[in-house]
Amino acid sequence: MEKNTKHTISLYVKNKPGVLIRISLVFARRGYNIDSLVVSESNDPEFSRMTITGTGDPKTLDLMLKQLNKLVDVISARDMTGENVISKELAMFKITCPQDNRTDILQTANAFNAKILDIGSETVTIQITGNSDKLDNAAAVFKPFGIVETVRTGKVLISRGNLRT
Repeated sequence: MEKNTKHTISLYVKNKPGVLIRISLVFARRGYNIDSLVVSESNDPEFSRMTITGTGDPKTLDLMLKQLNKLVDVISARDMTGENVISKELAMFKITCPQDNRTDILQTANAFNAKILDIGSETVTIQITGNSDKLDNAAAVFKPFGIVETVRTGKVLISRGNLRT
């Protein structure tokens, strides 16, 4: 049995009610966990772009993509894992920040090119953008300081050059 792996799937779909539930049901029926999901209107308001990061059996992925591409409201569904794309994610971390740790935390945030969103008497909230590994590393580095809350957007991506996602 193959190990479950993480894949990034890009979908171009009609911007209609019920499309998201039909797509998520395909994932659920195939035993694929959705780790992150980002949906936004495309440059044509009649269509939306979805980026889904999911974990599951690689053999199932091919069957799932075929099933997704058969749905009426799906224009295209592609596995973008390993493709030549630009991908970004955004995270906000609220970190415990007493006065005696403030300089260390702010210097660490600066090392990640983080934007300071809020400084309170006991916490600091920062925003970091980058690839998933960068955000995972930031979370690991800030964990010893005490992360109070984390919010992440999930991955968004676009093909490089003239290619379409």
